[in-house]
This record gives sequence, structure tokens and C-alpha cells, in this order.
Amino acid sequence: MLVDVHTHIIPEKLPDFTKRVGGDRWPRLDFLDACTAKVMIAGENFRTITDQCWNASRRLDDMQHEGVERQVISPTPKLFSYWFEPADTRDFSRYINEFIAEMVRAHPQRFYGLGQVPLQDPEMAAAELSEIKRLGLHGVEIGTNVDGRSLADPMFLPFFAECEKQDIPLFVHALDPFGTERFIGSSYLHNLIGFPQENQLAAATLITGGVIEKHPNLRILFSHGGSGFAIVLSRLDQGWRTMEQFTPRPPSAYVDNFYFDTLLFDPVPIRFLVEKFGADHLMVGSDYPFVIREVPPGKYLREVTGLTAQQQAAIHGENCLRFLGVDKA
Repeated sequence: MLVDVHTHIIPEKLPDFTKRVGGDRWPRLDFLDACTAKVMIAGENFRTITDQCWNASRRLDDMQHEGVERQVISPTPKLFSYWFEPADTRDFSRYINEFIAEMVRAHPQRFYGLGQVPLQDPEMAAAELSEIKRLGLHGVEIGTNVDGRSLADPMFLPFFAECEKQDIPLFVHALDPFGTERFIGSSYLHNLIGFPQENQLAAATLITGGVIEKHPNLRILFSHGGSGFAIVLSRLDQGWRTMEQFTPRPPSAYVDNFYFDTLLFDPVPIRFLVEKFGADHLMVGSDYPFVIREVPPGKYLREVTGLTAQQQAAIHGENCLRFLGVDKA
């Protein structure tokens, strides 16, 4: 069984929120043909997409062709809408969540769903978790920052507390990286370099900021293999030993809460993740259906030497089912 934990959707029809605060900054689709559209934000093309983003039959055909039994589907992060009025984001998020839930209901043996919440208002976001469960979604996807604010900011603790209380797993996805004014040479560096630095910083600060210390039962998955986090973890430990004990225990003592997809496009760093965190903390992720995605899902994982059959089975699907809590059902 192969489960792809990192796939995204954009509904074919988005609600028209242009008369709300934010105007044309709300995303809309400009169709080029029946199967292709531009995602327009503030009058600019954010990304050109295909019907793979919304057409379940197309996704199922791709899954069949690429050997994927199940997908975990989640919103494209730019839909999170943390930069608008919280109540408007809540309404928009409910629309997105219902779209995902309907796809899951139509194909319950093939899809699991993650929703989104108005995290710029943590208490409102926490209140939405019951709606996430009512819809039958299996967790929540959140950004690495909330309109520039760190996930380790104490304002988000009520949200994390409610996730822990309701046993809702979180998928942290890179979003709107910092430092883009220094990205030179490619218009895609915000994705190629910025996303990895966002993942690394989010994972590190959830530890250094005390979130995991306060909420030790959270389950958190990081996109893109956690990027450089595995490398800097030893440096964080050394700093803790020699400079400042900013947490009660060394940073590496908190990583049992963390999971990582294998979306690193190279078997060498995937092998390092296995050695650093254990095969029971990894899951296959592809970034379907976008152009940068890994095809077929798990391609580079298959090139990692020395994995046992048990480790392969865990990474291919068992870990994901445990993370989502569906192995308990």
C-alpha cells in the first residue's frame, strides 16, 4: 500500500469574496479552457493549474497509473487566507473544507482530508476544530507562519491546546517565506529556497518556543522533509549545552512529536532522515498535482538502500494511517 500524504486541491469554483475586505486579493480562477485555469490574486497569476486540482476522476486515474492507493488531500496553502478578516477567512475555509469533505465522502477508500482554519484568530480557529471533525476530515493543514507571525508565538497556544485535546494532527506546510528581497537569479527561489527555510524555522521554533514542551501529545507533520531541520538539530543541541538552555530538555528530546514527508528529491537526505528520526516518522509525499512534484510518488525512497521490508511498509503507508488516527478506527 502506498499513501501519498502531501497532495493539494483547489476547487473548480471559488466563492466570490471580492466585495469583502481584501477585494481582489481573494483568489479567483480565470479559466483558459475547461481543464486549465490561472489562480488570480490581486490581478496577477499566482499559478496556472489543471483539473487535477479539483477533478476526482482525474486524480484517481493518476493514482492508478502511479501506483498510489490513497491520497491525503489538503488545501493549496495560498488558500489559507490568514491576511483577511478572521470571520471572512472562517467562511472561506468552511467552503474549502466542505469541498475536500465531499471528495472524501465520494471516495472514502481512496482519500483522506485535511482542512484549514482562520489561524490569525487562534480562538476562532480552535472553535472550528469541531467542524473539522463533523465533516469527517482527519486533521488540519497550517502554514509555517501566520501572516508573518511565528507559530511559536504564545497567541497560538489555545489552538495547539485544542488540537491536543481533540487529538487532531497538524500538517505544517511552507508559506510566504521571509527574506525574498535577497532571492536573486530565479523567480522560483521563493519556492526552491524559501520554502525549505520556512520548514526548518517552523520546526525549530515550535521546540525552542516551548510549544512542544507545553503540548507533548501534538502530532505534527512537516512538508518537504522538514528541509534543513534534521541538519541544524545537532547545532541546536550544541547551543543548548554550551550557550543557553532555552528548553527544559535538549531540543532533540522533543522530536518524537514530529513527522516528515520524503519530498527531498534525493535518496541521500531521505536516508539521513531515517537515521536521524527513525523510519516510523517518515511518510511518502509528492506535492501532487503541481509541476515540481515527485513522479511517481516514492520514487527516491525506492532508491534508499538498506531499508527492511518492515521499514518500507511503515513509510509507504502505515505511519500515515497512524498519524491520521485512522488505524484506530
